[in-house]
Amino acid sequence: MGNRGATVWLTGLPSAGKTTLAKALAERLRGAGRRTEVLDGDEIRTFLTAGLGFSRTDRDTNVQRIGFVAELLASHGVLVLVPVIAPYADSREAVRKRHEAEGTAYLEVHVATPLDVCSERDVKGLYARQAAGELTGLTGVDDPYEVPEAPDLRLETQGRTVEESAGALHTLLTERGLL
Repeated sequence: MGNRGATVWLTGLPSAGKTTLAKALAERLRGAGRRTEVLDGDEIRTFLTAGLGFSRTDRDTNVQRIGFVAELLASHGVLVLVPVIAPYADSREAVRKRHEAEGTAYLEVHVATPLDVCSERDVKGLYARQAAGELTGLTGVDDPYEVPEAPDLRLETQGRTVEESAGALHTLLTERGLL
């Protein structure tokens, strides 16, 4: 498989399926011998951006730091999958521009799972905590999420298996000459 690196940013609401898809695709790509890394938002917040809160400024800082690491890895031939909410369009656009300035491929994938489906999945219990009044600032509920206007792929996960959704991502990478 090719050595051209790229960043694939998977944005969407909490519990949309971003990390599940990234991990499924990474397993498939690694099995085919492709250098692939997953920069999971929760893991990054634990190790790289600990101390940042969830204000707009902190969220932007978080996205920019992750974007820098992703671009660095991609510039060395790694396919980087980034399942991170990144709720603000201008933050995502700044990451795209940095990649473009460095000559590194960047694709934005909107994991377009409806709020009610995300709430039912509630992988981390965030929606239940918000409904119980224990949590505020939940992206897409009482904090903004700016839906990408023109993502490279808008992937609706409801009614699809993880394998089907990962297959759609694989097809995008193939069509863009990244595999």
